[in-house]
Amino acid sequence: MHSRKPFFIFVALLFISGITASIYRSVEHNVPFFPGEQVQSWSVEAKVMFNGTNKPAEASLSLPQDPAFDVLAENATSAGYGLNISEGDDRRAVWSIREASGSQSLYYRVTLVPTGQLTVYADEEPVTPEPYLWQVTERGAAEQIINQVWERSASNISYAQQLMDVINDSNQSQNMALLLSVNSRTQLFLQMLQSKGVAAKQVSGLVLEDQRRRQQLNPYVQVYQDGEWVLFDVENNKQGRPENLVLWQRNGMSVLDVIGGSNSQVNFSMLQETRSALATSIDMMMNTDSDSWDFSLYQLPLEEQSTFKGILLIPIGVLVVVFLRVIIGIKTSGTFMPVLIALAFIQTTLLTGLIGFLLIVAFGLMIRSYLSQLNLLLISRISAVIIVVIFIIGLFTLISYKLGLSEGLTITFFPMIILAWTIERMSILWEEEGPKSVFMSGGGSLFVATLAYLAMSNSWIQHWVFNFLGIHLVILAMVLVMGQYTGYRLTELKRFKPLAEEK
Repeated sequence: MHSRKPFFIFVALLFISGITASIYRSVEHNVPFFPGEQVQSWSVEAKVMFNGTNKPAEASLSLPQDPAFDVLAENATSAGYGLNISEGDDRRAVWSIREASGSQSLYYRVTLVPTGQLTVYADEEPVTPEPYLWQVTERGAAEQIINQVWERSASNISYAQQLMDVINDSNQSQNMALLLSVNSRTQLFLQMLQSKGVAAKQVSGLVLEDQRRRQQLNPYVQVYQDGEWVLFDVENNKQGRPENLVLWQRNGMSVLDVIGGSNSQVNFSMLQETRSALATSIDMMMNTDSDSWDFSLYQLPLEEQSTFKGILLIPIGVLVVVFLRVIIGIKTSGTFMPVLIALAFIQTTLLTGLIGFLLIVAFGLMIRSYLSQLNLLLISRISAVIIVVIFIIGLFTLISYKLGLSEGLTITFFPMIILAWTIERMSILWEEEGPKSVFMSGGGSLFVATLAYLAMSNSWIQHWVFNFLGIHLVILAMVLVMGQYTGYRLTELKRFKPLAEEK
């Protein structure tokens, strides 16, 4: 007797692989587990303005590259200007023109989707900065404050926290008042950090608020500690990063550079939008490298996608049939004929499909009873039944059209060859075992087809089987497990009930 251990190991591997692949797809590509989920996105428009000087002009704007937000779509428009978007550590949009005169306006629009990754990790440990060189008039006051705060700290972060509190203290000392008279709070904070060799850099961030216009970037400082960049909002005396803050420029470069123009400035307008989580993840996948090993069916043309949406429902119907036949013990006319009928029900709706199926089979059995008297060969008899089924479907379709019943037009979705073989089997079963067996197998087929239709038409199941292909490995594992079942069917227990009562 062969050991079943390898079989169960194989089934377990299929099940685990399917679940793992589905979880990976949800986490890596942000595909929602449930249909209808919504995500919030932000449409941000940057408007660059400057005055041309009747000379060649070039404007360079820093673009967002923040791990807390994915760029879903971006575009830049300005009539008469050439445009180039440079990639790399410092993404920038560069507009250029041979001659710029008068007031100039350039636009850049981006759609951002939050990723929830608010922690910024350092790719490599930053270089220790050189001590800041203070002006002679500021040196004594700065060193006194720095030494006092340094003694009360234990790490870079605690030093930054203490320093920010001192800078924003309402009871400022004379030394602090002197320093703030010639430096902004953020600038002074950064200089005092560098004076003690603390790795820190100034970044520019945009606070996202719905329906706000003419907003400016705010200065922040990132302090390095144990592989992370911790954000400090010195102006508001806050540590940490809010969810609605996008770091527009975080490499220490300028936000806007204009050559050949004067009075340059940039302001921002923003709008919050609600998008389908699935549509957003699809757009993000389409924006990635097409050569990546992503087996998403959304890469296929729309016609093939529509085909696969129907094909991938078949394993669900197969799972229902296997459970009802192996575990429950329901008899059907044909092994997987109910699955094909359920696929037709999806196109016709359940009630219309049931009525159409019953009418076609009833008329087909009457014609088949006449053909049986002609003593035809099997191939000729089946061919004749197929032609008759096509004629019946066409006739019912025309009658439905004449009566204005649009639902009846969908009856053409029924699989004609399968219907012909179903009529042939039922006719033979009628002759050999009587009408009761025909009604039992036919009723069982319709019952199984109905349950399969209810499972296959469920919006959650349709979402899972198309977007999480690993689910099909789980279905395969379940089918294999049920294939090992050799016990009594539930419907067979009724036969053995008298024996149990005798005991």
